[in-house]
Amino acid sequence: MTVVIISLMLLAYILIASEHLIHINKATTAMFAGVVGWILYMCMGVDKAYVAENVFMQHTAYFCSIVLYLLSTMAIVEVLNNNGCFDFISSFLRTRNMRRFLWGIVFITFVLSANLDNLTTVVLMLIIMRRLLSNRRQRLYVGASIVIAACCGGSFTVIGDVTTLMIWTKGAVTPTDFAGAMILPALVGTFIPVLLISYEMPNTIDLNRPHITYRGDDSPIPRWQRLAMLVLGIGGLWFVPTFHRLTLLPPFLGTLCVLGVIWVLNELFNRHSIRTEQPVLLPGSDRRLQYEVLQVIMFFIGVALSVSVLVEIGAMASVGRWIDAYIHDIYVFSVFMGILSAVLDNVCLVFSAVSIYDVIPDAMAASPYQQFFTQNGQYWHLVVLSACIGGCLLPIGSTAGYALLKGEDTSIWWYFRHISGKVLLGWIAALVTYFGVDLFLR
Repeated sequence: MTVVIISLMLLAYILIASEHLIHINKATTAMFAGVVGWILYMCMGVDKAYVAENVFMQHTAYFCSIVLYLLSTMAIVEVLNNNGCFDFISSFLRTRNMRRFLWGIVFITFVLSANLDNLTTVVLMLIIMRRLLSNRRQRLYVGASIVIAACCGGSFTVIGDVTTLMIWTKGAVTPTDFAGAMILPALVGTFIPVLLISYEMPNTIDLNRPHITYRGDDSPIPRWQRLAMLVLGIGGLWFVPTFHRLTLLPPFLGTLCVLGVIWVLNELFNRHSIRTEQPVLLPGSDRRLQYEVLQVIMFFIGVALSVSVLVEIGAMASVGRWIDAYIHDIYVFSVFMGILSAVLDNVCLVFSAVSIYDVIPDAMAASPYQQFFTQNGQYWHLVVLSACIGGCLLPIGSTAGYALLKGEDTSIWWYFRHISGKVLLGWIAALVTYFGVDLFLR
Protein backbone atom coordinates (compact mmCIF):
# COMPACT_ATOMS: atom_id res chain seq x y z
CA MET A 1 0.00 0.00 0.00
CA THR A 2 2.93 2.33 0.69
CA VAL A 3 4.13 1.91 -2.91
CA VAL A 4 0.61 2.67 -4.17
CA ILE A 5 0.41 5.90 -2.12
CA ILE A 6 3.86 7.08 -3.25
CA SER A 7 2.99 6.29 -6.89
CA LEU A 8 -0.26 8.24 -6.55
CA MET A 9 1.57 11.27 -5.17
CA LEU A 10 4.24 11.18 -7.88
CA LEU A 11 1.51 11.02 -10.53
CA ALA A 12 -0.24 13.96 -8.87
CA TYR A 13 2.99 16.00 -8.89
CA ILE A 14 3.40 15.29 -12.61
CA LEU A 15 -0.20 16.32 -13.34
CA ILE A 16 0.23 19.51 -11.30
CA ALA A 17 3.38 20.39 -13.25
CA SER A 18 1.61 19.78 -16.57
CA GLU A 19 -1.60 21.70 -15.79
CA HIS A 20 -0.98 24.02 -18.75
CA LEU A 21 -0.89 20.99 -21.08
CA ILE A 22 -3.71 18.80 -19.76
CA HIS A 23 -5.95 21.72 -18.68
CA ILE A 24 -6.96 20.05 -15.41
CA ASN A 25 -6.89 22.51 -12.53
CA LYS A 26 -4.02 21.69 -10.18
CA ALA A 27 -6.24 22.34 -7.15
CA THR A 28 -8.49 19.49 -8.30
CA THR A 29 -5.50 17.17 -8.74
CA ALA A 30 -4.01 18.04 -5.35
CA MET A 31 -7.32 17.65 -3.52
CA PHE A 32 -8.04 14.28 -5.12
CA ALA A 33 -4.54 12.93 -4.40
CA GLY A 34 -4.62 14.13 -0.80
CA VAL A 35 -8.03 12.66 0.01
CA VAL A 36 -7.37 9.33 -1.73
CA GLY A 37 -3.94 9.13 -0.10
CA TRP A 38 -5.44 9.36 3.40
CA ILE A 39 -8.14 6.81 2.52
CA LEU A 40 -5.47 4.38 1.35
CA TYR A 41 -3.43 5.04 4.50
CA MET A 42 -6.45 4.13 6.61
CA CYS A 43 -6.65 0.82 4.70
CA MET A 44 -3.11 -0.14 5.78
CA GLY A 45 -4.31 -1.66 9.05
CA VAL A 46 -3.54 1.30 11.31
CA ASP A 47 -5.54 2.12 14.43
CA LYS A 48 -8.23 4.14 12.64
CA ALA A 49 -9.70 5.76 15.74
CA TYR A 50 -6.32 6.92 17.02
CA VAL A 51 -5.16 8.20 13.61
CA ALA A 52 -8.43 10.04 12.93
CA GLU A 53 -8.62 11.69 16.36
CA ASN A 54 -4.94 12.47 16.92
CA VAL A 55 -2.63 12.17 13.91
CA PHE A 56 -4.96 13.50 11.23
CA MET A 57 -6.31 16.31 13.42
CA GLN A 58 -2.78 17.40 14.30
CA HIS A 59 -1.92 17.81 10.62
CA THR A 60 -5.27 19.49 9.98
CA ALA A 61 -4.76 22.04 12.75
CA TYR A 62 -1.41 23.04 11.22
CA PHE A 63 -2.54 23.72 7.68
CA CYS A 64 -6.00 25.02 8.62
CA SER A 65 -4.32 27.82 10.57
CA ILE A 66 -2.60 28.86 7.34
CA VAL A 67 -5.88 28.59 5.41
CA LEU A 68 -7.63 30.83 7.94
CA TYR A 69 -4.79 33.33 7.61
CA LEU A 70 -5.20 33.42 3.82
CA LEU A 71 -8.98 33.79 4.08
CA SER A 72 -8.72 36.65 6.56
CA THR A 73 -6.12 38.53 4.48
CA MET A 74 -8.31 38.08 1.41
CA ALA A 75 -11.24 39.56 3.33
CA ILE A 76 -9.09 42.50 4.47
CA VAL A 77 -8.08 43.24 0.88
CA GLU A 78 -11.72 42.98 -0.24
CA VAL A 79 -12.87 45.52 2.35
CA LEU A 80 -10.02 47.89 1.47
CA ASN A 81 -10.60 47.50 -2.26
CA ASN A 82 -14.35 48.12 -1.93
CA ASN A 83 -13.62 51.35 -0.09
CA GLY A 84 -11.29 52.56 -2.81
CA CYS A 85 -8.20 52.35 -0.62
CA PHE A 86 -6.08 51.22 -3.58
CA ASP A 87 -7.19 54.09 -5.82
CA PHE A 88 -4.10 55.93 -4.56
CA ILE A 89 -2.03 53.44 -6.53
CA SER A 90 -3.83 54.20 -9.80
CA SER A 91 -3.47 57.94 -9.21
CA PHE A 92 0.23 57.61 -8.43
CA LEU A 93 0.93 55.45 -11.49
CA ARG A 94 -0.96 57.58 -14.01
CA THR A 95 2.03 58.82 -15.99
CA ARG A 96 3.29 58.38 -19.53
CA ASN A 97 6.90 58.06 -18.37
CA MET A 98 7.81 54.40 -18.72
CA ARG A 99 10.51 54.28 -16.05
CA ARG A 100 8.40 56.03 -13.45
CA PHE A 101 5.47 53.74 -14.17
CA LEU A 102 7.49 50.50 -14.19
CA TRP A 103 9.54 51.19 -11.10
CA GLY A 104 6.53 52.68 -9.32
CA ILE A 105 4.38 49.60 -9.83
CA VAL A 106 7.30 47.30 -8.95
CA PHE A 107 8.00 49.21 -5.73
CA ILE A 108 4.34 49.18 -4.66
CA THR A 109 4.03 45.46 -5.50
CA PHE A 110 7.19 44.64 -3.54
CA VAL A 111 5.96 46.54 -0.46
CA LEU A 112 2.40 45.19 -0.60
CA SER A 113 3.55 41.59 -1.08
CA ALA A 114 5.61 41.86 2.11
CA ASN A 115 2.34 42.43 3.99
CA LEU A 116 -0.20 40.46 1.96
CA ASP A 117 0.25 37.05 0.42
CA ASN A 118 1.85 37.53 -2.98
CA LEU A 119 -0.98 36.02 -5.04
CA THR A 120 -3.46 38.55 -3.62
CA THR A 121 -0.96 41.29 -4.40
CA VAL A 122 -0.34 40.05 -7.96
CA VAL A 123 -4.04 39.77 -8.83
CA LEU A 124 -4.71 43.21 -7.37
CA MET A 125 -1.80 44.83 -9.22
CA LEU A 126 -2.66 43.10 -12.50
CA ILE A 127 -6.19 44.49 -12.24
CA ILE A 128 -4.78 47.99 -11.67
CA MET A 129 -2.32 47.53 -14.56
CA ARG A 130 -5.11 46.55 -16.96
CA ARG A 131 -7.08 49.67 -15.99
CA LEU A 132 -4.10 51.83 -16.91
CA LEU A 133 -2.25 50.17 -19.80
CA SER A 134 -3.81 49.69 -23.22
CA ASN A 135 -0.84 48.15 -25.07
CA ARG A 136 -0.76 44.35 -24.65
CA ARG A 137 3.00 43.98 -25.25
CA GLN A 138 3.69 46.54 -22.54
CA ARG A 139 1.27 44.74 -20.20
CA LEU A 140 3.20 41.49 -20.69
CA TYR A 141 6.51 43.05 -19.62
CA VAL A 142 4.97 45.00 -16.75
CA GLY A 143 2.96 41.93 -15.67
CA ALA A 144 6.14 39.83 -15.57
CA SER A 145 7.80 42.55 -13.47
CA ILE A 146 4.83 42.46 -11.08
CA VAL A 147 5.17 38.67 -10.69
CA ILE A 148 8.90 38.95 -9.96
CA ALA A 149 8.44 41.80 -7.47
CA ALA A 150 5.60 39.98 -5.68
CA CYS A 151 7.48 36.68 -5.35
CA CYS A 152 10.66 38.39 -4.13
CA GLY A 153 8.80 40.81 -1.87
CA GLY A 154 6.83 37.99 -0.31
CA SER A 155 9.97 35.98 0.34
CA PHE A 156 11.54 38.29 2.93
CA THR A 157 8.73 38.47 5.50
CA VAL A 158 7.06 35.63 7.34
CA ILE A 159 3.58 36.88 6.33
CA GLY A 160 4.34 37.67 2.69
CA ASP A 161 4.02 34.22 1.13
CA VAL A 162 2.45 30.84 1.85
CA THR A 163 5.94 29.30 1.88
CA THR A 164 7.33 31.75 4.45
CA LEU A 165 4.18 31.41 6.54
CA MET A 166 4.71 27.64 6.58
CA ILE A 167 8.25 27.77 7.92
CA TRP A 168 7.29 30.44 10.47
CA THR A 169 4.34 28.48 11.87
CA LYS A 170 6.59 25.41 11.95
CA GLY A 171 8.94 27.34 14.24
CA ALA A 172 11.86 27.18 11.80
CA VAL A 173 12.43 30.95 11.69
CA THR A 174 11.73 34.07 13.72
CA PRO A 175 10.30 37.16 11.95
CA THR A 176 13.10 39.65 12.67
CA ASP A 177 16.00 37.32 11.89
CA PHE A 178 14.32 36.05 8.74
CA ALA A 179 13.61 39.53 7.40
CA GLY A 180 17.16 40.68 8.18
CA ALA A 181 18.70 37.75 6.31
CA MET A 182 16.37 37.88 3.30
CA ILE A 183 15.61 41.52 2.53
CA LEU A 184 18.80 42.32 0.57
CA PRO A 185 18.68 39.13 -1.56
CA ALA A 186 14.99 39.83 -2.25
CA LEU A 187 15.77 43.39 -3.34
CA VAL A 188 18.59 42.23 -5.60
CA GLY A 189 16.44 39.45 -7.04
CA THR A 190 13.85 42.08 -7.97
CA PHE A 191 16.13 44.89 -9.11
CA ILE A 192 18.23 43.05 -11.69
CA PRO A 193 15.43 41.43 -13.76
CA VAL A 194 13.30 44.61 -13.70
CA LEU A 195 16.30 46.72 -14.71
CA LEU A 196 16.90 44.46 -17.70
CA ILE A 197 13.19 44.50 -18.56
CA SER A 198 13.15 48.31 -18.47
CA TYR A 199 15.69 48.40 -21.32
CA GLU A 200 13.17 46.62 -23.57
CA MET A 201 10.36 49.06 -22.83
CA PRO A 202 9.69 52.27 -24.81
CA ASN A 203 10.24 55.71 -23.26
CA THR A 204 6.52 56.39 -23.15
CA ILE A 205 3.62 54.06 -22.45
CA ASP A 206 0.07 53.88 -23.77
CA LEU A 207 -2.43 54.73 -21.05
CA ASN A 208 -6.16 54.11 -21.06
CA ARG A 209 -8.38 57.11 -20.62
CA PRO A 210 -9.25 57.77 -16.97
CA HIS A 211 -12.73 56.81 -15.84
CA ILE A 212 -14.83 57.96 -12.91
CA THR A 213 -15.21 55.37 -10.15
CA TYR A 214 -18.75 54.87 -8.80
CA ARG A 215 -18.92 54.12 -5.07
CA GLY A 216 -22.64 53.55 -4.47
CA ASP A 217 -23.82 57.20 -4.28
CA ASP A 218 -23.12 60.51 -6.00
CA SER A 219 -20.23 61.52 -3.74
CA PRO A 220 -16.86 59.73 -3.65
CA ILE A 221 -15.55 58.16 -0.47
CA PRO A 222 -13.53 60.83 1.38
CA ARG A 223 -9.80 60.67 0.86
CA TRP A 224 -9.08 60.67 4.62
CA GLN A 225 -11.39 57.68 5.07
CA ARG A 226 -9.62 55.63 2.40
CA LEU A 227 -6.21 56.57 3.78
CA ALA A 228 -7.20 55.72 7.36
CA MET A 229 -8.48 52.29 6.41
CA LEU A 230 -5.43 51.57 4.25
CA VAL A 231 -3.02 52.49 7.06
CA LEU A 232 -4.95 50.44 9.61
CA GLY A 233 -5.20 47.44 7.27
CA ILE A 234 -1.56 47.31 6.18
CA GLY A 235 -0.19 48.50 9.52
CA GLY A 236 -2.29 45.92 11.35
CA LEU A 237 -0.82 43.12 9.25
CA TRP A 238 2.68 44.32 10.13
CA PHE A 239 1.70 43.89 13.78
CA VAL A 240 0.73 40.20 13.33
CA PRO A 241 4.24 38.78 14.09
CA THR A 242 4.36 40.90 17.26
CA PHE A 243 0.87 39.69 18.19
CA HIS A 244 2.05 36.09 17.80
CA ARG A 245 5.18 36.70 19.88
CA LEU A 246 3.27 38.39 22.71
CA THR A 247 0.31 36.02 22.89
CA LEU A 248 1.71 32.78 21.38
CA LEU A 249 -1.63 32.48 19.58
CA PRO A 250 -1.76 31.48 15.89
CA PRO A 251 -1.12 34.30 13.38
CA PHE A 252 -4.59 34.00 11.84
CA LEU A 253 -6.10 35.35 15.08
CA GLY A 254 -4.06 38.51 14.56
CA THR A 255 -5.35 38.93 11.03
CA LEU A 256 -8.92 38.26 12.19
CA CYS A 257 -8.43 41.01 14.78
CA VAL A 258 -7.29 43.42 12.04
CA LEU A 259 -10.23 42.35 9.87
CA GLY A 260 -12.63 43.02 12.75
CA VAL A 261 -11.28 46.54 13.26
CA ILE A 262 -11.48 47.62 9.63
CA TRP A 263 -14.85 45.89 9.20
CA VAL A 264 -16.25 47.97 12.09
CA LEU A 265 -14.80 51.10 10.50
CA ASN A 266 -16.35 50.08 7.19
CA GLU A 267 -19.76 49.83 8.88
CA LEU A 268 -19.32 53.20 10.57
CA PHE A 269 -17.94 55.07 7.58
CA ASN A 270 -20.55 53.71 5.18
CA ARG A 271 -23.55 53.60 7.51
CA HIS A 272 -25.54 56.01 5.34
CA SER A 273 -25.08 53.86 2.25
CA ILE A 274 -25.91 50.72 4.23
CA ARG A 275 -29.08 52.25 5.69
CA THR A 276 -30.31 53.33 2.24
CA GLU A 277 -29.43 49.90 0.82
CA GLN A 278 -26.84 51.44 -1.53
CA PRO A 279 -24.04 48.90 -1.83
CA VAL A 280 -20.54 50.05 -1.02
CA LEU A 281 -19.30 47.38 -3.44
CA LEU A 282 -18.74 48.68 -6.95
CA PRO A 283 -21.30 47.42 -9.45
CA GLY A 284 -19.60 44.98 -11.77
CA SER A 285 -16.58 44.62 -9.51
CA ASP A 286 -13.83 42.31 -10.66
CA ARG A 287 -14.22 39.07 -8.67
CA ARG A 288 -10.98 37.53 -9.90
CA LEU A 289 -9.29 38.46 -6.64
CA GLN A 290 -11.55 36.13 -4.65
CA TYR A 291 -11.61 33.44 -7.33
CA GLU A 292 -7.82 33.18 -7.63
CA VAL A 293 -7.20 33.18 -3.88
CA LEU A 294 -9.89 30.57 -3.24
CA GLN A 295 -8.27 28.35 -5.88
CA VAL A 296 -4.91 28.71 -4.15
CA ILE A 297 -6.49 27.84 -0.80
CA MET A 298 -8.01 24.65 -2.21
CA PHE A 299 -4.69 23.80 -3.87
CA PHE A 300 -2.82 24.35 -0.61
CA ILE A 301 -5.25 22.10 1.29
CA GLY A 302 -4.71 19.36 -1.29
CA VAL A 303 -0.93 19.70 -1.11
CA ALA A 304 -1.03 19.69 2.69
CA LEU A 305 -3.11 16.51 2.74
CA SER A 306 -0.78 14.85 0.24
CA VAL A 307 2.45 15.76 2.03
CA SER A 308 1.07 14.89 5.46
CA VAL A 309 0.19 11.35 4.37
CA LEU A 310 3.70 10.99 2.92
CA VAL A 311 5.07 12.03 6.30
CA GLU A 312 2.96 9.41 8.07
CA ILE A 313 4.08 6.52 5.83
CA GLY A 314 7.72 7.53 6.36
CA ALA A 315 8.43 8.63 2.78
CA MET A 316 9.66 12.10 3.76
CA ALA A 317 12.02 10.67 6.38
CA SER A 318 13.43 8.31 3.75
CA VAL A 319 14.00 11.24 1.37
CA GLY A 320 15.81 13.12 4.13
CA ARG A 321 18.11 10.16 4.81
CA TRP A 322 18.84 9.81 1.08
CA ILE A 323 19.73 13.51 0.83
CA ASP A 324 21.99 13.26 3.86
CA ALA A 325 23.75 10.21 2.43
CA TYR A 326 24.18 11.18 -1.23
CA ILE A 327 23.95 14.97 -1.45
CA HIS A 328 24.81 16.19 2.06
CA ASP A 329 24.95 19.77 0.80
CA ILE A 330 22.09 22.18 1.35
CA TYR A 331 23.53 24.60 -1.23
CA VAL A 332 23.29 22.03 -4.02
CA PHE A 333 19.88 20.96 -2.78
CA SER A 334 18.56 24.53 -2.73
CA VAL A 335 19.76 25.15 -6.30
CA PHE A 336 18.04 21.95 -7.38
CA MET A 337 14.89 23.16 -5.62
CA GLY A 338 15.03 26.46 -7.48
CA ILE A 339 15.38 24.77 -10.86
CA LEU A 340 12.57 22.35 -10.07
CA SER A 341 10.40 25.29 -8.96
CA ALA A 342 10.39 26.54 -12.54
CA VAL A 343 8.18 23.65 -13.64
CA LEU A 344 6.56 22.44 -10.40
CA ASP A 345 4.60 24.81 -8.18
CA ASN A 346 6.87 26.20 -5.47
CA VAL A 347 4.22 25.69 -2.77
CA CYS A 348 4.41 21.91 -3.38
CA LEU A 349 8.19 21.96 -3.24
CA VAL A 350 8.57 24.08 -0.14
CA PHE A 351 5.91 22.13 1.73
CA SER A 352 7.73 18.93 0.81
CA ALA A 353 11.16 20.35 1.70
CA VAL A 354 9.92 21.68 5.03
CA SER A 355 8.39 18.27 5.85
CA ILE A 356 11.65 16.39 5.21
CA TYR A 357 13.45 17.80 8.26
CA ASP A 358 12.44 18.81 11.76
CA VAL A 359 13.76 21.92 13.45
CA ILE A 360 16.78 20.86 15.51
CA PRO A 361 17.25 22.64 18.88
CA ASP A 362 20.54 24.54 19.06
CA ALA A 363 21.74 22.41 21.97
CA MET A 364 21.26 19.21 19.96
CA ALA A 365 23.08 20.37 16.81
CA ALA A 366 26.23 18.29 17.24
CA SER A 367 27.77 18.92 13.82
CA PRO A 368 28.13 21.94 11.46
CA TYR A 369 25.75 20.22 9.02
CA GLN A 370 23.02 19.99 11.66
CA GLN A 371 23.40 23.71 12.34
CA PHE A 372 21.70 24.32 8.99
CA PHE A 373 18.46 22.88 10.39
CA THR A 374 18.28 24.78 13.67
CA GLN A 375 15.89 27.68 14.11
CA ASN A 376 16.92 30.43 11.64
CA GLY A 377 19.31 27.97 9.99
CA GLN A 378 20.40 28.50 6.40
CA TYR A 379 18.38 25.56 5.10
CA TRP A 380 15.06 27.34 5.70
CA HIS A 381 16.32 30.57 4.15
CA LEU A 382 17.75 28.97 1.04
CA VAL A 383 14.73 26.77 0.37
CA VAL A 384 12.42 29.79 0.41
CA LEU A 385 14.77 32.06 -1.55
CA SER A 386 15.42 29.53 -4.29
CA ALA A 387 11.81 28.38 -4.54
CA CYS A 388 10.35 31.89 -4.66
CA ILE A 389 12.78 33.29 -7.23
CA GLY A 390 13.19 29.99 -9.07
CA GLY A 391 9.42 29.84 -9.35
CA CYS A 392 9.63 32.95 -11.54
CA LEU A 393 11.88 31.26 -14.11
CA LEU A 394 8.69 30.11 -15.84
CA PRO A 395 5.12 31.34 -15.28
CA ILE A 396 4.00 27.82 -14.31
CA GLY A 397 6.36 27.78 -11.32
CA SER A 398 4.18 29.88 -9.00
CA THR A 399 0.57 30.80 -8.46
CA ALA A 400 1.48 34.40 -9.19
CA GLY A 401 2.90 33.37 -12.57
CA TYR A 402 -0.27 31.41 -13.32
CA ALA A 403 -2.31 34.55 -12.66
CA LEU A 404 -0.31 36.35 -15.37
CA LEU A 405 -0.45 33.33 -17.67
CA LYS A 406 -4.24 33.20 -17.55
CA GLY A 407 -4.98 36.90 -17.16
CA GLU A 408 -2.92 38.10 -20.12
CA ASP A 409 -2.99 34.87 -22.14
CA THR A 410 0.80 34.75 -22.00
CA SER A 411 2.61 31.89 -23.71
CA ILE A 412 5.30 30.00 -21.81
CA TRP A 413 7.59 30.30 -24.83
CA TRP A 414 7.29 34.10 -24.87
CA TYR A 415 8.05 34.23 -21.14
CA PHE A 416 11.03 31.91 -21.55
CA ARG A 417 12.54 33.98 -24.39
CA HIS A 418 12.05 37.40 -22.83
CA ILE A 419 11.96 36.94 -19.04
CA SER A 420 13.54 33.67 -17.86
CA GLY A 421 17.16 34.68 -18.54
CA LYS A 422 16.71 37.92 -16.62
CA VAL A 423 15.21 36.07 -13.66
CA LEU A 424 18.10 33.59 -13.71
CA LEU A 425 20.63 36.42 -13.43
CA GLY A 426 18.60 37.93 -10.58
CA TRP A 427 18.48 34.58 -8.78
CA ILE A 428 22.25 34.10 -9.04
CA ALA A 429 22.85 37.64 -7.80
CA ALA A 430 20.39 37.09 -4.92
CA LEU A 431 22.24 33.93 -3.82
CA VAL A 432 25.59 35.75 -3.98
CA THR A 433 24.09 38.57 -1.92
CA TYR A 434 22.71 36.15 0.65
CA PHE A 435 26.08 34.45 1.16
CA GLY A 436 27.84 37.83 1.20
CA VAL A 437 25.54 39.11 3.95
CA ASP A 438 25.99 35.86 5.89
CA LEU A 439 29.80 36.12 5.73
CA PHE A 440 29.65 39.78 6.76
CA LEU A 441 27.46 39.03 9.79
CA ARG A 442 29.83 36.24 10.85
